[in-house]
Amino acid sequence: MLHLFAALLAAAPLAQCLIHGATPPLPVPPRLSAGDGARLHAQSGVVLPPLDTLYTFDQLIDHNNPSLGTFQQRYWSTWEYYKPGGVIILTTPGETNADGYTGYLTNDTINGQIAQAHNGATIVLEHRFYGLSNPLPDLSVESLRLHTIQQAIDDLEYFAKNVKLPFPGGDQVGPDKAPWVLVGGSYAGALTAFTNVNKPGLFAASYASSAVVESITDFWAYFEPIRQHMPQNCSLDVQAAIARLDSILTGKNQTAIDALKASFGMGDIVHLDDFAGALKTNLYIWQELGPGDGASVFYDFCDAMEVVDGVNAGPNGRGGEHALAGWGNYWTSYEYADVCGLSDAETCWGTYNANDSFWTSTEVDNAERSWSWIVCNEMGFFQESAPISHPTVVSRLLNISYDERTCQQYFPTAFPLPTAPQVERTNLAYEGWNLHTKHLYFGNGQLDPWLYATVSSPFTYVPDTPEQSIGLSAGGFHCSDLITSYGVADASVLAVQEKGLAAITRYLAEWRPAN
Repeated sequence: MLHLFAALLAAAPLAQCLIHGATPPLPVPPRLSAGDGARLHAQSGVVLPPLDTLYTFDQLIDHNNPSLGTFQQRYWSTWEYYKPGGVIILTTPGETNADGYTGYLTNDTINGQIAQAHNGATIVLEHRFYGLSNPLPDLSVESLRLHTIQQAIDDLEYFAKNVKLPFPGGDQVGPDKAPWVLVGGSYAGALTAFTNVNKPGLFAASYASSAVVESITDFWAYFEPIRQHMPQNCSLDVQAAIARLDSILTGKNQTAIDALKASFGMGDIVHLDDFAGALKTNLYIWQELGPGDGASVFYDFCDAMEVVDGVNAGPNGRGGEHALAGWGNYWTSYEYADVCGLSDAETCWGTYNANDSFWTSTEVDNAERSWSWIVCNEMGFFQESAPISHPTVVSRLLNISYDERTCQQYFPTAFPLPTAPQVERTNLAYEGWNLHTKHLYFGNGQLDPWLYATVSSPFTYVPDTPEQSIGLSAGGFHCSDLITSYGVADASVLAVQEKGLAAITRYLAEWRPAN
């Protein structure tokens, strides 16, 4: 099976979201590279090393058994705004290779804004088992047993307490001597919150954007913000098209089934749930959006169903038959070739061949495999159809068993039988929606498909307090508040950013060095 979204990633470098066959998209914050140009120190004018200068840190392989030794954990850093006594801002992009995230060292992001306001240095740290920061030489099940949320939290603590940062005085800025700020978005935002729960007081302040703090196995609500906030006629037509698709796929008319698959250029795909699962592709593009992205591939998809001879459909759309035909035309004209190239549909979308190297490869720098280990063990987030009584924009052929099967195919020795992720254990350990801690700010967006796993979820109520402050932007998508330009594009995102910066300032004012 191919890496299905390589073409989309290449086309959208500011909004990385790695999506693959049957497992959920990786909820990574937007990718933002600042290039390799050198910068000047803001106060002294000294020429600084290029932002893409790579550093390494001797991180413990296993925090429960330090005798196993260390591995080289990669990081990038700059002290453009730093003055003695200033803050240290640490972030990890989470479940991806961190190469190319140097934008998070600059004031193009909230990280750099904090540094600029508080005379700080910024750090991007690669997460264990992603990129080239591997404790062990492969991604076998035996190796991945050291790939846990708790080990990642312990990495952050050990790094903060032991790193010698590459600038004058950088060996005297541990969290007992200087205030540290932890920033993260999406899974890394959840990791930021979890660290605050698990290591209270380690960081003077924390900023968590689109933080998926509540682990959920059947995360059908991923599609709710998309269903609710895409153009109304498009939403109704996607629902109608899916209803028509399901009526055909669950019927007994093989000729109609074959004709439907052929209309999407996927006549050779074997399993009907793989066919239905492929069509989630168009909805996943919503996660790539940010404020001001109205002219995007997602809206081209809607136009394919709604626009006829230059005339847009009314608010109720054009109906399921027309919508499904328009979807098929769009898919065969644009989507299929972008994702699959010249590969046949079964090679591209089929998920039932457990011997495919997509499932069996244990080579390092395979974010899909590393993230799937966390999904299958600790966090869930399988994105399925809505409950039967609720409108759905995803085929009802897609359910928990479809995704739990892929856990077996990735990790057959760990999951010899279908096993649900241990989300209750994760929520108990790190408090999920029930977390209440100090010096933590949450920034969320109303249009974010991950909203229902955050503290702003309509499924829960988490109060906005001075100690644990929450900002919710009406125009915010996934991690929008991390990106400075998105605040320029949308006033509601700017308000969330400003509220977060004020909260961080308030929290830093309360920090005192040890002793």
